[in-house]
Amino acid sequence: MCQARLYVTKGDGRELVAEDVIYFEETPEGVRYATFFEEPKLVRARVTSVDLLKHTVLLSPLEGDDAERSG
Repeated sequence: MCQARLYVTKGDGRELVAEDVIYFEETPEGVRYATFFEEPKLVRARVTSVDLLKHTVLLSPLEGDDAERSG
């Protein structure tokens, strides 16, 4: 299986947002993503990079946001 992990940048590091992500898309509100057996969620961020070999997606918070997740 090829699920991904979503990380959001926090200062000099990064914070895990979600594991086993099977779908994501960038929208004007942020990045909407889905995992197995859960409702889609939204993180107030934009996609910075995607590493297909490491199955990771790096996100940056939208200006003025701390990338809070919502449903």
